[in-house]
Amino acid sequence: MQNPIIVLGAGRMGEGIALSFILAGQDVVLVDFKPRPASEREHYYAQARSRLMLELTYLRDKQLLQTEQMAPMAAHLHFIGHQEVVALMGGRLVFEALPEVLEIKQKGLAWASQHLSEEVVITSTTSTFLVSELSGMVSNSARFMNAHWLNPAHLMPLVEVSRSKETEQRYIDVLFDVLKGIGKVPVLCEAAPGYIVPRLQVLLMNEAARLVEEGVASAEDVDVAIRVGLGLRYSVLGVLEFIDWGGGDTLYYASNYLCDKLDGRFKSPDIITQNMQKQRRGFQDGAGFFDYADVDLKQRRRQRSDAFLKRLALLELMPVVKASGDTQPDS
Repeated sequence: MQNPIIVLGAGRMGEGIALSFILAGQDVVLVDFKPRPASEREHYYAQARSRLMLELTYLRDKQLLQTEQMAPMAAHLHFIGHQEVVALMGGRLVFEALPEVLEIKQKGLAWASQHLSEEVVITSTTSTFLVSELSGMVSNSARFMNAHWLNPAHLMPLVEVSRSKETEQRYIDVLFDVLKGIGKVPVLCEAAPGYIVPRLQVLLMNEAARLVEEGVASAEDVDVAIRVGLGLRYSVLGVLEFIDWGGGDTLYYASNYLCDKLDGRFKSPDIITQNMQKQRRGFQDGAGFFDYADVDLKQRRRQRSDAFLKRLALLELMPVVKASGDTQPDS
């Protein structure tokens, strides 16, 4: 076993992260921090392996891998208790995935600092604590970050990486290279509650719940609108490019309307007003949240439209197109 990925915590997230790496043919050491009798520990490991094989079987059934690949992949996963530190020699990257209890995380991060080289990158997968709250628990805090995976970890491409003021770029580069090497898409953000996705997601989920609460639409229709409306569009255009596409002024006036008709939670942020004042409304000005000075906007629109059509075809939602006179007669 050479240069294994180390995952602290053998729970659901830890197993998902481990699966992400063994699918890519990389060795993973999954560290069980809970004290257990030997018999109970072996039973726990057997259950974890069984869950792993179920996931691999599912991927095989979906023709994403072959039966003969399953056993070699499973062999890349190694379980140890937290006292078996010899198995960590040569580890190159740590993902702490322990329960969201500060004292437990402190013990896990201190353990990693004690038993691993000062140059090994250490990350926490926490969704609760800021990187700045945890970095002091790690020796050489320059190599520490939060790495927030989305469930299911082995399928979702995005990993949100949050840095502190102490985090050095060279360690960020190591983490990004490793994640990209297994097909993940890392994004970087500062230490702020909610990262990117959860912060956006909470607002969306609460507003969807309000629509049902106020009797505006049924739960079924709200979810259909999300799946075939917002979800489709934002999978092609990110939210900020979507603002630029339609125009920041459009968002500004729509926000004012909703503020007037509903309440102040729909007020647009100052950056929208500032962009309007600076003639940065988006495509129409050649600049918005993004700079389009050297972009062929006609080609950009075509590329985005092509990507959108592919998604419609995949979901069997293409528009019905009939030639003139091709309508069926009334029965």
